[in-house]
Amino acid sequence: QVQLVESGGGLVQAGGSLRLSCAASGIISSIVAMGWYRQAPGKQRELVATITRGGLVNYADSVKGRFTISRDNARKTSYLQMSSLKPEDTAVYYCQISTILGAYWGQGTQVTVSS
Repeated sequence: QVQLVESGGGLVQAGGSLRLSCAASGIISSIVAMGWYRQAPGKQRELVATITRGGLVNYADSVKGRFTISRDNARKTSYLQMSSLKPEDTAVYYCQISTILGAYWGQGTQVTVSS
């Protein structure tokens, strides 16, 4: 019923840029926040960035100044603009939407940054 689809991942060289998109469909209760998480091989999933419905943002220290999260509430879509990418940014990136009734996750999209 509720589906989140990430897109925009791929292979880039260090210093390059990518923009990830997360489109939600289906019946969704009031959205509290949207976020992006990532999981590198052998590591725990970590928060990358979040944005509330009202536009308040939060970033992991490792991506501050390089990544920008945004959203379109009407389209139920979030974006993660990634610039100055580093090899350590390589991970599967997951979209999340937090609602009053719970959270939903996308299937993930691979981002690989070569040195």
